[in-house]
Amino acid sequence: MKSLKAILAALLDSLRDLLPIILVIGFFQLAVLRQPIPNFGEIAVGFLFVIVGLTLFVQGLNMGLFPIGEAMAYSFASKGNLVWLLCFAFALGFGTTVAEPALIAVAGEAAVVAAQGGMIEHNEPALAAYAFGLRLTVAVSVGIAIVIGVFRIVMGWPIQNLILLGYGGVVVMTIFAPHEIIGIAYDSGGVTTSTITVPLVTALGVGLASSIKGRNPMVDGFGLIAFASLTPMVFVMGYGMLV
Repeated sequence: MKSLKAILAALLDSLRDLLPIILVIGFFQLAVLRQPIPNFGEIAVGFLFVIVGLTLFVQGLNMGLFPIGEAMAYSFASKGNLVWLLCFAFALGFGTTVAEPALIAVAGEAAVVAAQGGMIEHNEPALAAYAFGLRLTVAVSVGIAIVIGVFRIVMGWPIQNLILLGYGGVVVMTIFAPHEIIGIAYDSGGVTTSTITVPLVTALGVGLASSIKGRNPMVDGFGLIAFASLTPMVFVMGYGMLV
């Protein structure tokens, strides 16, 4: 009985989170465009799937990804081996980013646009190579970003100095990068921090800050996602300059 109530409560929470989107779409479709909603039955079923999927996703984060991320951060901190901790940070950032569905979609679309613009040949091998190279570039940049962020937590450095330095590098790279790659680079900074990367990276930062004496999880535990959003911009613009 309690589990059923918990499931219903989780479903209602997901419905509440999605309600603004439903209201906005319904208002503009019916009141502004003055047109009926096409394929209403299919759309309603689709929204139902989204509600159920969002509920399962959030529960999965709370039951799986957040606990394992924090537990591994505690374990590495207790062992006191900085090298292995930084290796784990890079592997986590790289592995979660290269598997991001949003990044896969953006990289594929970028390859198509690059082929249409004459930057690469318009054939399947060239498209696949360009998209895969873009994904690897972003994944390596996020791995390096997480290493920097973890090292910052260990050393207790203020985050604002590193962020200002990083965005200074973004501005400089924007001046020299090809115009065709700048928009992709800026979008890459956003799509990397999505469904897979954010939970594990956040759990790593909070768990690490909680396990190190003198660190405040609120001050030191967060900020890894900021680095993960920043470095892909620099690396992708560099990738565009090379390719």
